[in-house]
Amino acid sequence: MARLAYLGPPGTFAGEAIATQPDLSEMELVPMRTVPDVVNAVEAGRADLGVIPLENSIEGSVPVTLDTLAFDTELLVQREIDLAVTLQLCVYPGTKLSEITNVASHPHGNAQCRLWLAAKLPDVVVEAANSTSDAARLVAEAGPGSGKAAICNAAAAPLYGLEVLEADIQDHEGNETRFVVLGRGIPGPTGHDKTAIVCFQREDRPGSLLAILSEFAARSINLTKLESRPTKQALGQYCFVFEFEGHIADELVADCLRDLAAKQAEVKFLGSYPVAGAEVAQDRRKAADEARTAATRWIDGLRAGIRPTDSLLPDIATGDPA
Repeated sequence: MARLAYLGPPGTFAGEAIATQPDLSEMELVPMRTVPDVVNAVEAGRADLGVIPLENSIEGSVPVTLDTLAFDTELLVQREIDLAVTLQLCVYPGTKLSEITNVASHPHGNAQCRLWLAAKLPDVVVEAANSTSDAARLVAEAGPGSGKAAICNAAAAPLYGLEVLEADIQDHEGNETRFVVLGRGIPGPTGHDKTAIVCFQREDRPGSLLAILSEFAARSINLTKLESRPTKQALGQYCFVFEFEGHIADELVADCLRDLAAKQAEVKFLGSYPVAGAEVAQDRRKAADEARTAATRWIDGLRAGIRPTDSLLPDIATGDPA
């Protein structure tokens, strides 16, 4: 059975995301403590694939994931998974809100509840855990009377013997987290794909980012994400993470990356992969396939009229036009 590493322990949102994917949920699940641990497990062959959080609709990108992809691994994104998330304040049974002195969660979990914490628990100590479910585990181990609480998902509470004291405490509605599946190789194009790259400027000069962006604009390639990250080399030096519509199998995308690498920047390829949202994807893939079929017929019709390079006259026998 194939093995799937993910950010654990059991009860994380990563586990919930996996459960939405029938093929992934049939694999042997291997919980890991941190995002780098997930990546290392796949690289070392202890797992075939890995699932890690990439970004959240409230708090934005997960820095450790972006940096690991940009600097520390050659694994490629195979798929993205979008998951609607709600956050709960979970405690050892019988604990009251007034007794809480410490709240723990993954840093992104804490950040998604910043306003709620300021309003309801302004004096608590906010602590970071490796994951939301790891925070639940720590609260359970602390036991009654510890004053500890965890911000986690509802599924984690029964796993660790906790109860939900306050539900849906995230600061904004429509909270979603995007996860990515990491592995080796590039999935084939589906017609509804996304490509991710990192661009390292060869020199810091006025207009360098504009020159990079112009390569996308010239080809009408739609950018879905642009984010800067420190290069870890010196203060004030940044690289740029791009996500955009299309697959490296598409000639426009390949031509764009070719020119970027040749003229503008060092480029690291992070993957071409299906966009999340199976229902929407199926409709768009069908429309893209129909459009591609029609375009292929048109191109084939034009190519059928090509005459030999040494002839200036049409082929009278076949009636090819001049």
